[in-house]
Amino acid sequence: MMMNMVQAINSTLDQRMAGDDRIVILGEDVGRDGGVFRVTDGLQAKYGPERVIDTPLAELGIVGMAIGMALEGLRPVPEIQFQDFIYTAFDQIVNQMAKIRYRTGGANSVPLVLRTPVGGGIKGGLYHSQSGESYFVHTAGLTVVSPSNPYDAKGLLNSSLDLDDPVIFLEPKRLYRSQKVEVPEEEFRVPLGKAGVLNTGDDVSIITYGSMVPTVMATVKGGNINADVIDLRTLWPLDIETIISSVKKTGRVVIVHEAPRTLGLGAEVSALIAERAIEYLYAPIVRVTGPDTPFPYRLEDIYLPNERRILAAIKRVMEFR
Repeated sequence: MMMNMVQAINSTLDQRMAGDDRIVILGEDVGRDGGVFRVTDGLQAKYGPERVIDTPLAELGIVGMAIGMALEGLRPVPEIQFQDFIYTAFDQIVNQMAKIRYRTGGANSVPLVLRTPVGGGIKGGLYHSQSGESYFVHTAGLTVVSPSNPYDAKGLLNSSLDLDDPVIFLEPKRLYRSQKVEVPEEEFRVPLGKAGVLNTGDDVSIITYGSMVPTVMATVKGGNINADVIDLRTLWPLDIETIISSVKKTGRVVIVHEAPRTLGLGAEVSALIAERAIEYLYAPIVRVTGPDTPFPYRLEDIYLPNERRILAAIKRVMEFR
């Protein structure tokens, strides 16, 4: 069936709720209105207000309540309306959700998938466009996922819902309705911790994820670039084996992400490559990222990495001597 990302996530939640009455959804406007992007549309009407819960505007409370639900045997799927709003719940995420298995010696776990729209592309300005994945990748105890297409969104969400530990599920909002692809109606899994190789080539490895995947693919196809394109899909744990295998083949690396440059995920990927495969590199690793500024409203197209900047990075690594 042809689906966009909103439809793929909605159908996954619907299927899993039908098969497991422990799964509950909670968040701001997720019930009657179906969420600000309508990802949970129709689910409250089908499963009732006790399983699809409209909460107050209190992210700390949403996450805290979800943690309690998980500890009591439910499998909650809280939604934070925009990732920018997640920071008021940071203490619950970092000091509770991520650490409960460790602090109890494995006696307790938090089977919880925290969904949230992430990134720019909709003229949302500085409080509705941030990409904060590095905060969560930095936190031991969290799995961090970011799909780039409807097929992966369904498969990765199913795998996340299977996990007995907390997952941060980052949904690039500008990809919600940008494309439709064939997505199986039945349940299927895309494995966590395994990157996707979307294109193969010998000249350069382009490592990316989430919202930047379509931009990278358009650049490679439009420029006839002989490149490996790696979609990380799971931001933590990283599929370092796929990355290193590609780097050993090409010897040149460009990393592309929307989040700011300093301490972005590209910095960690660069460090891992330098530690494990520096002798295979023919050129410095080049990052194409958002700048270290607040996300602008009117200058969004300048802030976001584009084909021109990616091509310049590829040219730099190809021409390095």
